[in-house]
Amino acid sequence: MAAKKASESFSKTLIEEVHKWGCMKQTGVSLRYMMEFGSKPTQRNLLISGQFLHKELPIRIARRAIELESLPYGLSEKPAVLKVRDWYLDSFRDLRSFPEIKNTNDEREFTQMIKAIKVRHNNVVPMMALGVQQLKKGMDPKIVYEDLDEIHQFLDRFYMSRIGIRMLIGQHVELHNPNPPLHCVGYIHTKMSPVEVAQNASEDARCICLREYGSAPEVNIYGDPKFTFPYVPTHLHLMVFELVKNSLRAVQERYMDSDGVVPPIRIIVADGIEDVTIKVSDEGGGIPRSGLPKIFTYLYSTARNPLDEYSDLGTADTVTMAGYGYGLPISRLYARYFGGDLQIISMEGYGECSLLWFDHLNSC
Repeated sequence: MAAKKASESFSKTLIEEVHKWGCMKQTGVSLRYMMEFGSKPTQRNLLISGQFLHKELPIRIARRAIELESLPYGLSEKPAVLKVRDWYLDSFRDLRSFPEIKNTNDEREFTQMIKAIKVRHNNVVPMMALGVQQLKKGMDPKIVYEDLDEIHQFLDRFYMSRIGIRMLIGQHVELHNPNPPLHCVGYIHTKMSPVEVAQNASEDARCICLREYGSAPEVNIYGDPKFTFPYVPTHLHLMVFELVKNSLRAVQERYMDSDGVVPPIRIIVADGIEDVTIKVSDEGGGIPRSGLPKIFTYLYSTARNPLDEYSDLGTADTVTMAGYGYGLPISRLYARYFGGDLQIISMEGYGECSLLWFDHLNSC
């Protein structure tokens, strides 16, 4: 069955309202503000937060829904992208259908509703990646993917916006937790140990590697486990997990048929005056200089394409070692969301070094 346009699947009134809200200005919220505001999750503060999200989320979601309708190269018509578009339109309709939040009961019902929205959008990243792969399969193989600026710029905006939406919803929902973990303000851990997060992320990545290859290189972590700074542990876990996963794959495949000792992945956590820096380095052979501009694009991967094995939309959430090509660009967006960055340095014939920076002075 041919996929329907939004105007055919949704009412004209809804589409007009989406365009109206998509023109409104969104409001930025800093990590510092979220931590200070959430430190006292009184009913009054939760009500204020709910009222803010009731107005803010439709703006952010409408903007993305509009963009999903007019993507270049026919990307908007790919089945996976149409599915994502419908999720955004459904969520916008849910938000706009919810009445004005006037009291605590209204706020609690609203919180349950946005929790459901967050769940609805759980698979947006792999589903969009699948849409990009569907586009890539139909394109001329001679096309230089990093030159497709419009697609890369859209996906950067789209995924960055998604990070913000999920952060706002997740923070609000978590503030309702009657027994929050020690030192946690919603999603934010005020005394997060980057060494501890790196250990957990590395173990998770090694489990994937073991499942895929039957063995996994060791990961050695250097740094003071007592050092802490305010950050979102789930964000850092995702970034380190992706970097370690890439390094494990590179080393594993380089030494798969070797009788020599497999070199470990090395992680160094450094606490500076201005920056918190995490370095992930490996001896997986690196990539040539000509390949470096490609690694932060969404249409490039050095691994086999999982679409060949998992072409059904229903399996888009399958966790693989690599292949969709969004791990590094998404990780860089997470780093940049709160003012940090991610850089990759490669020594072809030896290995790669990934550097994550976080602004120490403005991290809270």
